[in-house]
Amino acid sequence: MAKQLHCPICKKPVEATVEDFPFCSDRCRVMDLAKWASGDYKVSSPIQDPDLLEELSRSHRNQPDQSTDDE
Repeated sequence: MAKQLHCPICKKPVEATVEDFPFCSDRCRVMDLAKWASGDYKVSSPIQDPDLLEELSRSHRNQPDQSTDDE
């Protein structure tokens, strides 16, 4: 017997053959999209944009040394 699938928004049972799969309806699909758009969902992997990493590296190199010589 196949495992019962559930809509990630409302938890209703859903068939893998429905048009809005994995959601049970267009309403739940749009609600999920709204959560992404509002920032409720986030991708947890680090940013791997080479341009951004280079910019961060340059700004770190240009900062004055924070160490103190109080000896």
